[in-house]
Amino acid sequence: MIKYTPQLLKKLEEIFEENSYKVRYEKGNFKSGYCIMEDRKIVVVNKFAAIESRINTLIEILKVIATTQEMQGEKYESLMKMVLKQQSVEETPE
Repeated sequence: MIKYTPQLLKKLEEIFEENSYKVRYEKGNFKSGYCIMEDRKIVVVNKFAAIESRINTLIEILKVIATTQEMQGEKYESLMKMVLKQQSVEETPE
């Protein structure tokens, strides 16, 4: 189970920073809760979202970015293992 903590949010922000992306929290009309400006490597997340929503949004963005380019870093590797493990637990029927 993923624990939605400020430390996890900080770790996600560091992963983006290690991969030359800047994470900004701003207000706006985001249909999906975020906006990616790939040519400028900027990710904009709804600043009014709760911490759980911010974390889920950043994980979703990491998945999108990872399909289009190589993400690097030990933190990225360990986080994605944790996320994939969580997804397999949620998908397993009881």
